[in-house]
Amino acid sequence: MPSIVPTVPVDTANLADVLPGCLTAMGHVDLAVAALGREARITLRPVRSAIVVLVDGLGASALAASAGHARFLAASRRRLRSGFPTTTAAAITTLTTGADPGQHGVVGYSGYEPASGTVINLLGGWDDQVPAGWLLRPTLFTAAERSGVAARTVGPARYHSSGMTQEVLGGGTYVDADSIAARVDAAVAEVSGASQSLVYLYVPELDSIAHKHGWRSDRWTGTLEVLDAELARLAAAVPADVGVLVTADHGILDVPDTSNVSLDAALLEPVVGVAGDPRCRQLTLAPGTDTAEQVTAWRTWLGRRAWVASRAEAVDAGWFGAVDDAVLPRIGDVVIVARGSWAFNDDRDLRGEPKRMIGQHGGLSDEETFVPLVLAGAFAA
Repeated sequence: MPSIVPTVPVDTANLADVLPGCLTAMGHVDLAVAALGREARITLRPVRSAIVVLVDGLGASALAASAGHARFLAASRRRLRSGFPTTTAAAITTLTTGADPGQHGVVGYSGYEPASGTVINLLGGWDDQVPAGWLLRPTLFTAAERSGVAARTVGPARYHSSGMTQEVLGGGTYVDADSIAARVDAAVAEVSGASQSLVYLYVPELDSIAHKHGWRSDRWTGTLEVLDAELARLAAAVPADVGVLVTADHGILDVPDTSNVSLDAALLEPVVGVAGDPRCRQLTLAPGTDTAEQVTAWRTWLGRRAWVASRAEAVDAGWFGAVDDAVLPRIGDVVIVARGSWAFNDDRDLRGEPKRMIGQHGGLSDEETFVPLVLAGAFAA
């Protein structure tokens, strides 16, 4: 009998292959194999140094639809799978560790912490919510530094001292640069010497704009134009032996207000933790609750608006990649993944009119899952 939930391909390249591919191109295949347990599935030309640009929220489909505003980025038709859930905390950790969420332990925007029985924020909660030792895999920046490669993160100053930066981007040196242009200048400076450097350049602007205004908004398009011009400048400015790779953590889609659904309060009665994003809810059930009955109840209520899977079904379908035993209890007993443009909100404690995001992500749609893979500099030579 065929599975009632979609499976995720396990034999195609995703964000976990990006830094190992760069390190292999830099002559450090041993670091890549140590992280992945295999060779990287992204093959790149040999280089001295590499710059990896991660554009938060830039999906391959949104880029294709905006090709006239981003000629440098849209000239490449290559794309890459993000991973699952398609949310920043999980995806960036996959990039920096070379491991899937089921191995590194960051399983969503938020996750259930079994020891305390609480839901913790896995994006902004590293300073005061996430327990020590939550991240189960070391970053590739740490391995690079130990092998003599200068690891650098270039991003806005406001993230410099955050707990997530210290953990998920740990192992290198953080370089403050607030504008996109300043980040490009800083990245070029970091690779202009004779030594080997691995530079991670983070661009959060498009994702922030999409959440507030949607990716189809004039503000989003205008920022994409600025970004495209700056990345074209980056590609032209790097030394001849430096590769540039541009990708994203996830895509995004606009959710109409009418597609925001409040989770049924009666069905939530046996739920002790509601984690994840509105497009990827993970529900932890009270001990003794019949999981199969809850999965059936949620499937009946949601119908074709969502895929509903038990934890076991989600793991078997490869949603989180290979899952270590320590990560299993962090994943919800019931996983709800929106189909179409739906989003599911826990409004039980809501006071007043809800403020919903327009641009959302987290699910399994092509719009959320596929991200660009643009090769420039020595990688495109």
